[in-house]
Amino acid sequence: MKSPVAGIVALFVLFLVVIVGYSSVFTVAQTEQALVVRLGEPVKVVTEPGLNFKAPFIDTVISIDKRILDLENPSQEVIASDQKRLVVDAFARYRIKNALRFYQSVGSIQAANIQLTTLLNASLRRVLGEVTFITVVRDEREALMARIRDQLDKEADGYGIQVVDVRIRRADLPEQNSQAVYQRMQTERQREAAEFRAQGGQKAQEIRSNADREATVIVAEANSTAEQVRGAGDGERNRLFAEAYGKDPDFFAFYRSMTAYENGLKSNDTRFLLRPDSDFFKFFSNSSGKPPVAAVPPAAAAAPPAAPKP
Repeated sequence: MKSPVAGIVALFVLFLVVIVGYSSVFTVAQTEQALVVRLGEPVKVVTEPGLNFKAPFIDTVISIDKRILDLENPSQEVIASDQKRLVVDAFARYRIKNALRFYQSVGSIQAANIQLTTLLNASLRRVLGEVTFITVVRDEREALMARIRDQLDKEADGYGIQVVDVRIRRADLPEQNSQAVYQRMQTERQREAAEFRAQGGQKAQEIRSNADREATVIVAEANSTAEQVRGAGDGERNRLFAEAYGKDPDFFAFYRSMTAYENGLKSNDTRFLLRPDSDFFKFFSNSSGKPPVAAVPPAAAAAPPAAPKP
């Protein structure tokens, strides 16, 4: 029969074997790479996923992300070569390509982000400070981002980091400068609008003046033609009247009197201030228009002639 002490010892040995075996293996995920450190000194770097072995109790495994990481850079103010101030909002993507160098230089992703932010800002100021505002905003933005990426990648190589991409999300004037630019643009547009209105007003005045002048000329020519036609008509009328007067003066006098009566008696007021023996009413008392013959009294006709005086 086995002693109880032997069972306890065997159980203890088994427990030690399990602990030693557990501390001798480690796993590496597909998104990670592992750095094995023994008493503070790096031993090896494991980049392939799977189960790996290490010395128990004395080796430490440090997991380092091998995925592409994002670096968000806060907005920075940069002065372009034409002395215009720019507010640049950029970001970068990087990955850790040398775990040992990364661990020895920066040690962690947080520290790497701080270091890369400093390098990215310096690269932004260096590259954008050599070009003009229009070049950054419109003309060569892609080429400038490639230059910034290459410079940042070269500087980050000493930290075991590879910069995959750098992008400028926004490059614009500061708010106060933007307001000044908008105000200047608004003033310029208002000036152009006023100039266009003035030119339009001048053109309208010219057209109106030409139209008035042409209207005056047309009216004057029309009046002249009308006067000529009216004069010819009056001449023809006078000729006909003169011809008629020569043929029958009495009828012509009668016709003129009838016309005068018609014109004078049109209004509601038919009062006239005339002498009773005026020629105006000569046709009222006699249709022939001749004054009546005075009647001789019978006594006067029968009386003998007066004797001559001595």
